Amino acid sequence: MSTDTDVPAATAADAPARAREILGVSRLTNTALTSWLHGLPGVDQVGAEARAASLGTRSIKTTSKAWAIDTAISMIDLTTLEGADTPGRVRGLATRALVPDPSDLSTPRPAAVCVYGDMVGHARDVLGDSGVKIAAVATAFPSGRASMRVKLADVADAVNAGADEIDMVIDRGAFLSGDYLTVFDQIVQVAEACARKDGPRARLKVILETGELVTYDNVRRASYLSMLAGGDFIKTSTGKVAPAATLPVTLVMLQAVRDWREQTGQMVGVKPAGGIRTSKDAIKFLVTVHEVAGEDWLDNHWFRFGASSLLNDLILQRQKLATGAYSGSDYIADDSPSLY
Repeated sequence: MSTDTDVPAATAADAPARAREILGVSRLTNTALTSWLHGLPGVDQVGAEARAASLGTRSIKTTSKAWAIDTAISMIDLTTLEGADTPGRVRGLATRALVPDPSDLSTPRPAAVCVYGDMVGHARDVLGDSGVKIAAVATAFPSGRASMRVKLADVADAVNAGADEIDMVIDRGAFLSGDYLTVFDQIVQVAEACARKDGPRARLKVILETGELVTYDNVRRASYLSMLAGGDFIKTSTGKVAPAATLPVTLVMLQAVRDWREQTGQMVGVKPAGGIRTSKDAIKFLVTVHEVAGEDWLDNHWFRFGASSLLNDLILQRQKLATGAYSGSDYIADDSPSLY
């Protein structure tokens, strides 16, 4: 868990002021952001991939595996993001989040249900005040190709419908062309739109779409830019572009949030999403979290998996540990055929 020295993420109002202080400038410009971001230490591609591969081979004891499976379940953003989503499908997914395994009511609940903004109300009808959060993708997900007026209306609609968290996509075109100030300003505006009149603001997860950023250096720069602008989480992917959540990319992002905390005292969460389907995969990510960022991130307030089919395998493995035998696949719900 976080320590007493941790400070909250910058609000939309104070993010630019904090950015000017960190950069040591009186006015935030694209030139200043470029100089700062390109002055970050470069990522050793070979070293990052070798370390991720090494961490991925770690074996854990049975007792630790039981803890890891329950922890991974509690970190899932149970997701459906299909054009064919219906109110019934979303209600069914929300019901699954409340009772992940009807045969064992001690099974942890996922952290959140993640849906399109127009489905938030249907999820809220089922989840109520259960403690399972509702995350909504916004800002013209997954492409991000829309005017800011449309993006901000998208966010406001989801927040007003009851979303606890907003997963936004950055403008990758602007980022890749070096227009970092536009990306910064858009994140700040979206963070401001996450505020609500009554109750706490929705937490903001900033999706980098790392498969389109190409290089680890770009992943590091996008991570820092998102944190500088006040993002509460940095997220790998929409799940609609391959490659999605790779272990080396997540390692680079974990290094970024660790170093950011050392620099500013602020914790920022990490969410790998897309392509994480098995317990074995999830445990590799948890080992990497522990070894790279540290134990404080082994909590669903600071680390999430964007997934749905992952829950099925985790429950099968959990049942295997409890009974010594695998249950048939017919006993596990099939939630989503998507990339998640």
